[in-house]
Amino acid sequence: MAGKLYIVGTPIGNLEDFSPRAKRILNEVDFIAAEDTRVTVKLLNHLGISKPMVAYFEHNKKERGNTVIERMLSGEVCAIVTDAGMPAISDPGEDLIRECHERGIEVESVPGPTAFATALALSGMPSGRFCFEGFLSVNKPSRKKHLEEIKNEKRTLIFYEAPHKLIKTLDDMYAAFGERKIAIVREITKIHETVMRTSFSEAIEFYKTQEPRGEYVLIIEGAKEETVTYSLEEAINLAKKLMQDGFSASAAAKEAATITGIKKSDIYKQMLS
Repeated sequence: MAGKLYIVGTPIGNLEDFSPRAKRILNEVDFIAAEDTRVTVKLLNHLGISKPMVAYFEHNKKERGNTVIERMLSGEVCAIVTDAGMPAISDPGEDLIRECHERGIEVESVPGPTAFATALALSGMPSGRFCFEGFLSVNKPSRKKHLEEIKNEKRTLIFYEAPHKLIKTLDDMYAAFGERKIAIVREITKIHETVMRTSFSEAIEFYKTQEPRGEYVLIIEGAKEETVTYSLEEAINLAKKLMQDGFSASAAAKEAATITGIKKSDIYKQMLS
């Protein structure tokens, strides 16, 4: 009988955020697949847990993933953890989880903190609709293409960024998006947790004198709706053109009002006068 995979969320800064259920699961599983065993062993030591671990990360995920899958197919129970947050979010864990589903291995979630959702809540930016974009590529063409594809996105945009790449990323976003509001959230749940609500240009100026430190989440306002403003004269001219195309005066005024946003009565009145 196949084993099982638990997806266990880990703290993104404050160890007190680790749930009692997550602690119990880590204590019960046969082994743990960890992004970085050196990071996970610190968490296990804090919890008083000793458990076999295998390193499962981006550069060994294919080979090591096969090993993990085979162990579960033989009946073992595994917990997958990342260094911080939920596995599979900007993390190779998604490949392992997908293969478990394909191979008939049961998958169960043990939710924990997630940096992008926590940062969005902290930011005070519009949260009804948003797009999580993860990390920008360091490859220049891919990076430029990514920004170009989403520059007209009207939903709130969320990115992760490392401190040594923050300034370059802000510069590239400013060039692609133009001036926008941005919330820069850093060190979530840690002692130096901060939220800076600012604009691209002000953020760039700030970091010219302040060295970026810690892990960052960038919350960026979406593109504004483009609005076209019509004058009453333009609306009347449009209505007159519609009349030349066969519309009655009333129908032409109504259609012009729909297109321009100006009241039908105002257009109609001026047409008659």
